[in-house]
Amino acid sequence: MSEAVADAVLPAIDVPPRKRFSIGRYASYLQALPLAVILGMFLVLPILTIVMVSFWDYDSVQIYPDFILLNYEETLGSWVTWQTYLNTLRYTAIVWALTLVIGFWIAYFLAFHVRTATMQMVLFLICTVPFLTSNIIRMISWIPFLGRNGLINQSLMNMGLVDRPLEFLLFSDFAVVLAMVHLYSLFMVTPIFNTLMRIDRSLIEAARDAGANSWQILTNVIIPLAKPGIAIGSIFVVTLCMGDFITVRFMSGGQSASVGLMIANQISVLQYPAAAANAVILLAVVLLMVACILRVVNIRKEL
Repeated sequence: MSEAVADAVLPAIDVPPRKRFSIGRYASYLQALPLAVILGMFLVLPILTIVMVSFWDYDSVQIYPDFILLNYEETLGSWVTWQTYLNTLRYTAIVWALTLVIGFWIAYFLAFHVRTATMQMVLFLICTVPFLTSNIIRMISWIPFLGRNGLINQSLMNMGLVDRPLEFLLFSDFAVVLAMVHLYSLFMVTPIFNTLMRIDRSLIEAARDAGANSWQILTNVIIPLAKPGIAIGSIFVVTLCMGDFITVRFMSGGQSASVGLMIANQISVLQYPAAAANAVILLAVVLLMVACILRVVNIRKEL
């Protein structure tokens, strides 16, 4: 049978084209894969482990894998826990307010009153020099200043301003707040400074040409445009203060408490399920606070 007769007799068969594998279709997934693996191993997996352990049972000897709600019932049903959370929230609110005021004015000075970029960088690096040391060293450095026989008390007594040393300077709530403000101010300065540097200076000139004074320019132009930096800095400060326990332990002299310190004490006596339950509750509270901040300021829209 000739080829022409065969073509006329046999029906035509449509052969689908062979699909070629294109790596371009999966390029975005491959690029995100390393980050997803890292976040999964070092963020998601530890959090899931903590949540799982929070439902286990324990005694003075060992931990028993189980599914009980006793750890959460004891944590949420204790008035001491509620007082500790309120004390932690009080520290966080005070430190957030102080770091916001201090951080904004430092960033404002660097962004608008320092003319050259070189001097801005030099002054910003000077602000970061204390943060090159350990947090514990920076906390301990306050003791010679705040102690009963420290530099501040001795100076005040020599000037005749006080008759006896001020007791509230060290091992008190004042010392805890002071140390936290010292430790976390840079986390507020940096994002606000980055946001202020991106403000178009022509907007300020236009407001000034329209007759606005310095206060009106600050409140109506600069602060609204600085909201993303304020929100990012607030998230940093809030999360750091809520989880802090070293500062509270050292600077309060054991006279105050925080949620992080409570968790650390539970871990020290091997009460891991109870500590895990407290950690889960603390994580939920912090996420709620961050959600409230993001509710007020849409960072992705503002940037």
